[in-house]
Amino acid sequence: MSSVPPGRPVRRSRAVVEAPATGVGVVDKSMDVLRALVPGPLDLAGLQAAAGLPRATAHRLATALEAHGMVRRDDRGRFCLGFELVRLGRAATDAFPLADIAAPVLARLRDDTGESVQLFVREFDARRCVASLQSPHALQWIVPTGALLPLEAGSAGRVLTAATAANGVVDSVEERERGVASVSAPVVDRAGHVVAAVSVSGPVERMGRTPRRRFGAAVSAAASALSELLG
Repeated sequence: MSSVPPGRPVRRSRAVVEAPATGVGVVDKSMDVLRALVPGPLDLAGLQAAAGLPRATAHRLATALEAHGMVRRDDRGRFCLGFELVRLGRAATDAFPLADIAAPVLARLRDDTGESVQLFVREFDARRCVASLQSPHALQWIVPTGALLPLEAGSAGRVLTAATAANGVVDSVEERERGVASVSAPVVDRAGHVVAAVSVSGPVERMGRTPRRRFGAAVSAAASALSELLG
């Protein structure tokens, strides 16, 4: 997830918001099984505990998902995420090219600021990180691609809850994580609707208590460039 060599200090986003239950029990529980395997392989007892399911239910769902390629076994017989998810993930990425379009813009922003850069989109009452580039600094703030974070805290969340780009650049200091600051700007479509948020984030000791003053112009320029690409 990070190219940081072992021993270099990082701060990772603690994150996640729970996805809403659909009321379709077997689907919700199957997703619990898959999410439990995201950190790595688990034996049945570990899977049961991580998914919060009875042992028989965890086994039944894991083996059913295994039959569909969504779960597999490693050489120790532990459950882990299956290769069918790779195919589905690629298909989802191809159908949602925003991250690919944004890649050169985000890379330039990371190089210009020297801090970690993210691209977020709104997903129901949360925000999903669809692209993440890490700072070259030894001490860095990492939000993994795919992380689901709350809307109510952090500059990107406030950008994404705005109907239009009227609020412009937004910053935050230690709203969601102690010692972390961020500044975000809206990416808009042709109609002026906010479709994504570009963010720069990092330790407060480098970002400062008013990160908008230092990085606001660069983030705004990146968001505008991406908006033009989408147009």
